[in-house]
Amino acid sequence: MRFGIVANPNKYAIKDSLDTVSKWCNNTAHSLYFIKELNHLLVDNHERFVPCSSEAEVIQQSDIIIAVGGDGTMLHAARLIGSSGIPVMGINTGRLGFLATLQQENVIEALNQLVLGNYATESRYFLSAEDQYGNQYSALNEFLFSKKGTPAMITIEAWLDHQFINRYWADGLIVASPTGSTAYNLASNGPIVVPFADVMVLTPICPHTLTTRPMVVPGTSKLKLRVVTQPHEVLFSYDGLVYEIETYPFEVTITRSTFTIKMIQLSGQSYFDTLRTKLMWGKDYRE
Repeated sequence: MRFGIVANPNKYAIKDSLDTVSKWCNNTAHSLYFIKELNHLLVDNHERFVPCSSEAEVIQQSDIIIAVGGDGTMLHAARLIGSSGIPVMGINTGRLGFLATLQQENVIEALNQLVLGNYATESRYFLSAEDQYGNQYSALNEFLFSKKGTPAMITIEAWLDHQFINRYWADGLIVASPTGSTAYNLASNGPIVVPFADVMVLTPICPHTLTTRPMVVPGTSKLKLRVVTQPHEVLFSYDGLVYEIETYPFEVTITRSTFTIKMIQLSGQSYFDTLRTKLMWGKDYRE
């Protein structure tokens, strides 16, 4: 089997996980593809280790992608994988890790299960956005409008299928997918949504009106957002990639994408296991 590694070569925290994966591949005669910039983090060299000139080449040559890092690395891997349909598994070396859920102590067992085929894939869909100029954007987690370098609030108008929803006056506005509901949306008091739900979540960040609450809307709808003329700069971002708005009004129409990413679900593992572990549900430290 051909495994591909996606990781940030400048993150030393990934070294232990890379060592584990590379030694396992060395011992089991499976191929490992990675960008050559990761060479300095790999202890062993083997004839089946294949340094590549680009991450695109890593994706092209691999049967399964292993993203080593945090959720940001998983989002990066998802963009690289694109429509290829290659499944991805995340090893968490970051903080919380809702996408990269596998812990270092479980890596070898997980790899053994992968080669035996003891896993399923869970399709996570992206959101798509198109602005008034025809530029297109995609996000696995969320789209975000936020202010830049000012304490002042921003004003954003929203429509759902041509019906006016609200004029938001807030620090920002999030449109999250079910996958992204446990990211910035959760930190902003938005709801947790199971990843297989066909919905989008519209969550204002610190709204001026306290009765302005998060809203869950059908994934089959079209959500139009318009940033009216502002006295200061506003940023539009998609999974952390930032676009600085220069011309107002700025409009985007957001829909559920037909594009999905296949995330590996190991046998005996579930989304609710992840929630209980990461959010420490049911933990009583008095015991």
